[in-house]
Amino acid sequence: MPRFLTMIHSSEQNAPTEDPGPGFEERMGALLEEITKAGVMLETAALTPTSDGTRITWSGGRMTYTDGPFTESKEVIGGYSIIRAKDKAEALEWADRFLRIHPASWSLSAEVRQIDEG
Repeated sequence: MPRFLTMIHSSEQNAPTEDPGPGFEERMGALLEEITKAGVMLETAALTPTSDGTRITWSGGRMTYTDGPFTESKEVIGGYSIIRAKDKAEALEWADRFLRIHPASWSLSAEVRQIDEG
């Protein structure tokens, strides 16, 4: 079965400040338990803010290093998962379910891409 990388995009400048509400942690925990028991979840994690990161760029035969935060970025990758799904449709279903757990006032997107196994 193919593996898929899901990257969760968000805005650090417009990050939600409100509490996600009652039951959020329980709903998220239940989904993560379900996807793990189904043998789909291989790895997942949230990422630290871009202020903790460094961007390395190779251009014109020269390497440059830029420390965060990356304020010019409209959105950043706030977390990721690697899953094994039967096809892209199933991978999209899991990403859809993950996003729907979050409050409607939050703005998140998920990019789902199959890992090229060669």
